[in-house]
Amino acid sequence: MDEDYRSLAEEIIKASLSKGADTSDIMIAENLSKNIGCRLGNIEEIEQSETRILGLRAFVGNRNAIISTNDFSQNSINESIDRVISMAKLAPEDPLSKLASETIEVIPDLELFDDYDLNPNDLKDLALKTEESALKAKGVTNSNGASSSQSKTSFCLSSSNGFSGVYKKSNFSISCSAIAGDELNMQTDYEYDSRVFFEDLKDASLIGKQAAENTISKCNPKKIETCKSDVVFDPRVSRTLLAHFASLVNGASIARGSSFLSEKMNTKIFNKEINIIDNPSIPRGLGSKPFDDEGCEMKKFNIVKNGTLKSWFLDTTTAQQLGIKSNNRASRGMSSPPSPSPTNMFIENGSHSKDRIINNIKDGFYVTDLIGQGVNLITGDYSRGAGGFKIENGEISFPINEVTIAGNLKDMFNRMIVANDLEFKYSLNSPTILIEGMIIAGV
Repeated sequence: MDEDYRSLAEEIIKASLSKGADTSDIMIAENLSKNIGCRLGNIEEIEQSETRILGLRAFVGNRNAIISTNDFSQNSINESIDRVISMAKLAPEDPLSKLASETIEVIPDLELFDDYDLNPNDLKDLALKTEESALKAKGVTNSNGASSSQSKTSFCLSSSNGFSGVYKKSNFSISCSAIAGDELNMQTDYEYDSRVFFEDLKDASLIGKQAAENTISKCNPKKIETCKSDVVFDPRVSRTLLAHFASLVNGASIARGSSFLSEKMNTKIFNKEINIIDNPSIPRGLGSKPFDDEGCEMKKFNIVKNGTLKSWFLDTTTAQQLGIKSNNRASRGMSSPPSPSPTNMFIENGSHSKDRIINNIKDGFYVTDLIGQGVNLITGDYSRGAGGFKIENGEISFPINEVTIAGNLKDMFNRMIVANDLEFKYSLNSPTILIEGMIIAGV
């Protein structure tokens, strides 16, 4: 099937050039996904979908347009080619948008596809096993449900500059959400795991058990008064700080001037122990790609080295806008132009254990949940609802909810201390993070 798509893509490129396009590129994606969800032992959701779509971009002079379709009939494809060329002729001039000039020659094998197939009964058993494990836990009173899923994606990119590449990617995931307490003190929490290969997926019963433990630990929360306190971010929420940083160093944000880091290249913005890396070539990595969405070679690089900002995320267009060389981080939807984005982005381990960080805090807040999106990337102002646990005399004590943590990302980055418990569970990953002196708005 991959070679069929490659041949089709190359034919469409040739046709677009013959009909008036100066250059063009095309993406084709096919996805098969299956999902089963259960609640209280009963199957509540069964989904299976199969989709395929192509996105064609055509350039006429300095003008370009994009069109997408899921109709692969010859008539539809011919109409799409004619339409996108007509649209391109009417589009405003954009001399900075163009195909990449240097594309990858040898496409690496990153172990991104597992052909193991889960049938509906397999998925059902995984979901039921996960929920059953959660419900067995003492203190769990109900369930929000559990689910298991599998997806397989085939991807093809071809362009008139001579590039043609295909790859496949698989994904397996399990999730569970439990409920503890009564109507007057009800708490809920979850656990989730997602992997490229099924054999790497966390055991279903362990996911259910962890969901239960997370939920039970939140029972009987207390209120706290407004104060200034050290805040420790659990890895499942510390990665949101990394996500904010990724947005700040996105080349598109830099070019628009909508990031407070626009003028901070080669400036120290973290302490010298902080290193932030983007690595697209991690075998079986959730964010790994053999080439970017412009067909360019992707290499590992430091975004931050020893606390100093060293790079942005760039594609061909944003690199042109900023007058620097692209680091080939183009990502693209079927009906949108390329834009830069991270792959496997992570903060390297620090020199302190999580326990040591917590043990050194006399009075603090351990955050496990964040709510809302109160972050301004222009000013750095940060304010989000949060839940977690009080830290007293170096130990995690009682649960806390309904507070707001506030600060400014500029200061937060500068005061950030990272632990040594990095685990690769997502495409963006971070160890436990300590930020001293944040505002906690309570009662």
